[in-house]
Amino acid sequence: MSTAGPAPGPSARPGRDDGRPVLLALRGLALGDLLTAVPALRALRRAWPGHRIVLAAPAALAELLPPIGAADELLDVSGPGPVPFDAPDIAVNLHGSGPQSIEALLRTGPGRLLTHAHPAFPGVPGPPWRADVHEVRRWCDLLGWYGVPADPADLCLTGPDRAAARTGPVVVHPGAAYPARRWPPERFARVAAGLRAAGHDVVVTGNAAERELARRVARLARLPEENVLAGRTGLRELAALLAAARLLVCGDTGVAHLASAYGTPSVLLFGPVSPALWGPPPGGPHRVLWAGRSGDPHGRETDPGLLRIDVPEVLDAALNLMEVDVR
Repeated sequence: MSTAGPAPGPSARPGRDDGRPVLLALRGLALGDLLTAVPALRALRRAWPGHRIVLAAPAALAELLPPIGAADELLDVSGPGPVPFDAPDIAVNLHGSGPQSIEALLRTGPGRLLTHAHPAFPGVPGPPWRADVHEVRRWCDLLGWYGVPADPADLCLTGPDRAAARTGPVVVHPGAAYPARRWPPERFARVAAGLRAAGHDVVVTGNAAERELARRVARLARLPEENVLAGRTGLRELAALLAAARLLVCGDTGVAHLASAYGTPSVLLFGPVSPALWGPPPGGPHRVLWAGRSGDPHGRETDPGLLRIDVPEVLDAALNLMEVDVR
């Protein structure tokens, strides 16, 4: 373990706007990826309170900066770079294991770089990358190697108003980034229909590209068109919806991490990635369903392990979880 603590770097590397030194953190990925890095980002804020913290991430995630409360501004970066920033005092690689993100941050000319080690950069220190740790723990452990303590349980977002929590609808979210992680829409529809038959208000969410998928689920479940919210909510509205929802039913995707961040009960369908790597925190109001089979998370067909999860299992988990939550 490194003995270097979180001492600031050279003061000759000022922030761009207000004279403060800059800490640049790269996480050029999607919603769920950013939410798993929240404990690490907050640890960086605590360790370097006098720095201006710039988060290099997709512009679409900017609305999450206030509830995260750890970054001063967002720099629009998708993927491992390039990162258009000059001479940060400290650069932190919260992106991934490949050499591209290390190279992109080195090109910014940082006074200090915090990253995992990589054989392509033998002169850059850091802990080895491990494939067998939970994504939240990964980034906390990275900072711990550099002497910066981080709490993996520090996942909760601030706002929306918690007084309205648990008064909203049941949210069914059938989409996911890759086909391998998408449970069939016909099965989501049967779950949605069963929840509606049990007396629950059900809405179907998704991004604009998933609107037709959401409409198909709603049509098969005989839900009214106005219950299809896919493509009609921005990130702020989606967060507010999840914060107030009775329950979320979805696969291994970004909204599952929003449910964790707001303590919203959720039934999460995992496959082909183990929940031990990307699942919700222990002890929360979540029910994880996984057939115990791993596969290619970027596959073009629904993962066989995910298909082993059947509709009655999901519906029972949802109804039982809401009954427990009411108690």
